[in-house]
Amino acid sequence: MKTSTFISEEQLVSSAIDTLIKKLGPVETNRFLSLKKNKRTESARRHQLWQKKLDKEAFFTAVFR
Repeated sequence: MKTSTFISEEQLVSSAIDTLIKKLGPVETNRFLSLKKNKRTESARRHQLWQKKLDKEAFFTAVFR
């Protein structure tokens, strides 16, 4: 069995960027790295809506039987 070792975070990022540049080219790599990150507000909003509809007494009864 082959043992593996972790490389430093700096080496990991450098290697990943080098690989992206080799496979995609510099323009597409830059485009990929600058993609907008999606916020996780959808799940928070869904939870808030669930809480508004929640019957607290019925919920506690079901949970703490």
